[in-house]
Amino acid sequence: MAKDIAQQIVPNDELDDLIDGLKQPEKMISPKYFYDERGSQLFEEITRLPEYYPTETELGIMRDNIDEIASLVGKQASLIEFGSGSSLKTRVLLEHLDELAAYVPVDISEDHLLESARQIGEEFPDLDILPVVADFTQPFQLPSPKVMPLRNIVYFPGSTIGNFTNEAARELLQVMYQEAGAGGALLIGVDLQKDPAIIERAYNDSAGVTAEFNRNMLRHLNREFGGDFDLDAFAHSAKYNEREGRVEIRLVSEQDQEFSLSHASFSIEKDEAILTEYSHKYTLEGFAAMAETAGLRVKKVWMDTERLFSVQYLVRD
Repeated sequence: MAKDIAQQIVPNDELDDLIDGLKQPEKMISPKYFYDERGSQLFEEITRLPEYYPTETELGIMRDNIDEIASLVGKQASLIEFGSGSSLKTRVLLEHLDELAAYVPVDISEDHLLESARQIGEEFPDLDILPVVADFTQPFQLPSPKVMPLRNIVYFPGSTIGNFTNEAARELLQVMYQEAGAGGALLIGVDLQKDPAIIERAYNDSAGVTAEFNRNMLRHLNREFGGDFDLDAFAHSAKYNEREGRVEIRLVSEQDQEFSLSHASFSIEKDEAILTEYSHKYTLEGFAAMAETAGLRVKKVWMDTERLFSVQYLVRD
């Protein structure tokens, strides 16, 4: 495992972007601020909740189809994981990919990234692991492995692509296209449209972990950007908008109140909300059409028997 990590976060205009978002007609905060160390830990807890179907379903798809997936990836690839998380599903790949040249986990949360990379390094001591701290929504420079990869495979599990607006998702796919390079490919988890009741249960768990994850974003902003949000004055809300095909996650103010972020002050009325995340659910046809706009073609789709979730393999046209 590499002793050093590539540091590529450029915090330019982050505060300005946050302030601009809170000045919108519907206040909003980018979901990337979920993922400080505590937020990353809470999300891993969410993935183990009984209501949250995506993780276990995707993991089952990977295990059931790993031989075919490994065959498509081929020998001596560099596996570049966007948003490395706990790398649970990644372990399935690492155990089966043939002569992997390198594993490059990319995440904005440095502490969580390093811990995840350390654990992977203990399990796979001969693997060249090259963590990169970066905002993967922007192009970043790939590190140089010890062994030259024959191709790059961008791995993006968990249906995190659904957290982006359609326009932003297309832009992210274009970044992936660039990072994959000539002859490269994408392996990506895509959540599918289904019974709205199943979807809403996944984002309103009975243990309240998702609610804590949502409010932790405000704790992150208080610490990193000089905010004074009262976490107890906001309630978690997650509702499925069937017309738009997405879960809309908000923090709803439970009273008239004022708050500040660095030098900027804001007021919010009782029942007014701050939008913190979308989670889009796709049809197979809709996702393929979006991918085509980024120069990518869906070559293979694997699904569970209930068609709740999909793992898709995309190639550059």
